[in-house]
Amino acid sequence: MSLKDAISDDIKAAMRSKDAATLGSLRLLSAAIKQKEVDDQKTLTDEDVLIVIQKMLKQRQDSIDAFKKANRTDLLEQEEFEVKVLSKYMPEQLSSEEVEEIIAKAITATGANSMKDMGKVMSTIKDQLSGRANMGLVSQTIKSKLS
Repeated sequence: MSLKDAISDDIKAAMRSKDAATLGSLRLLSAAIKQKEVDDQKTLTDEDVLIVIQKMLKQRQDSIDAFKKANRTDLLEQEEFEVKVLSKYMPEQLSSEEVEEIIAKAITATGANSMKDMGKVMSTIKDQLSGRANMGLVSQTIKSKLS
């Protein structure tokens, strides 16, 4: 079953159980997927859907940070709930040790020894870590290892 089918099934289940909060979050996700399909004029694969979900998760995380600074607990709770709903569709995240191990292997494989080589390392590990690790943290880790 594809991710889009799973999301569709979960929308139906949320409708049946009258879970308005989950239904709203899933409908936002479904709308974002459909918008991406219209924009790209193609049917999205599971990898493409994961990219859409990652983008939505990053937006929610940025909103959470802003709401914490503004002491808006009412909005904060809604965003955290949406993060929980969206995270259900993401693959299991790698631990920081696993990420560092993959980065170390990529650095030795590419022969990287300075910041100029960061692009080589990132392109090598992007497919392995996409959706399974926070790429911002991965970038910071690579920078610290190459500095």
